[in-house]
Amino acid sequence: MYPDFSYLFHDFFGSEIGNWASIIKTFGFFLALAFIVAGIIVSAELKRKEDEGLLKPSKIKIVTGDPPTIKEIITNGLIGFVLGFKIPYVFLNFDEFKADAARTLMSGKGTMIWGLVGAAAFAGYRYWEKKRNQLDKPKITEQTVHPHERTGDLIIAAAISGIVGAKIFAIIEPSYFKQFLQDPIGTFFSGSGLAVLGGLILASIVVGWYAKKMGIPLFHVMDVAAPAIMIAYGIGRQGCHFSGDGDWGVANQLDKPFSWLPDWLWAYHYPRNIAQECESVTFHQEILNEGCNFLETSYLITPVWPTSVYETILAFMLFGILWALRKRIKVAGVLFFIYLMMNGMERFLIEFARINDRYSVLGMQLTQAQMISILMTIIGATAVYYLIKRHKADKPLIY
Repeated sequence: MYPDFSYLFHDFFGSEIGNWASIIKTFGFFLALAFIVAGIIVSAELKRKEDEGLLKPSKIKIVTGDPPTIKEIITNGLIGFVLGFKIPYVFLNFDEFKADAARTLMSGKGTMIWGLVGAAAFAGYRYWEKKRNQLDKPKITEQTVHPHERTGDLIIAAAISGIVGAKIFAIIEPSYFKQFLQDPIGTFFSGSGLAVLGGLILASIVVGWYAKKMGIPLFHVMDVAAPAIMIAYGIGRQGCHFSGDGDWGVANQLDKPFSWLPDWLWAYHYPRNIAQECESVTFHQEILNEGCNFLETSYLITPVWPTSVYETILAFMLFGILWALRKRIKVAGVLFFIYLMMNGMERFLIEFARINDRYSVLGMQLTQAQMISILMTIIGATAVYYLIKRHKADKPLIY
């Protein structure tokens, strides 16, 4: 596994582990790549819907020549303070930053004097810039903004809310909550422990709110997002696999059915996993292997199902289906709810092979993800039926 790029470069080029490349975390790289690819797809699909006349541009007012405001000065001052507070500290403590960039950046450690200098510089520059361009009478103009030009805002909103939602839903799991209580900051900003479906829920709410605020029809945005979310999910699962973040399955000690089948596709030990686990994994029990040296000799004693690989393959297949359907389905919202059904069924089934906390529900032992998946499937199927029925009755629901 490759917790960071220094391990990747070590295997490919023989360079030293722990060098400058260690600041690039493998999981974070794939997460960023997932959002970039999703953004490209969202932008292209929004343009397509604009060309088809389904989405219209909007007008926004641009004010120039207005005087500086207290809010602007304070905001820029805070940005300057954070940069000044953190950047010199990172340079002076680069080994600490390489080991855990997120923990270092989110800690209270920094250089106060440079923080104050940065705050004064940023606030002062903003005040000077606004005064330099100030007019006796501010000028108000209108600018036309097309929906695809808001792709960056949509992706940023989805990224931030998605990561927060994924962390929140992961933390409320009993096993993960104990770790959170012991180290709240380190746990929340670690690269492991993300409940993807929790991220989907919060991101959907935030992006939906933003779309409605900007006057973009919600159902069309949902349809645009469906294939983008699916392929982003597959890319993100590659990050889970290559970093070894703990999203693996239960123990698999079955013999390979085919000799040519690689171990990583059948049963894998996940050496140097970022989850910092050196354990023997059983269905509901993990036994600590004492004496394990994390990132050097760490591995799962008992190989497990590489479920993140399976989800990557399934996600790419489902993306292909959604991509093929996107121009054929004419009822707004249906494509998204088909995605909801497919993703729900895929995740429900894969959870049987994964290690997660289970809850007793109506006599069944289900994981949090399975309960959410059942709701996703039911909501998706109900919505598809309702939207198509309305469309056939010549009463399409446009929202």
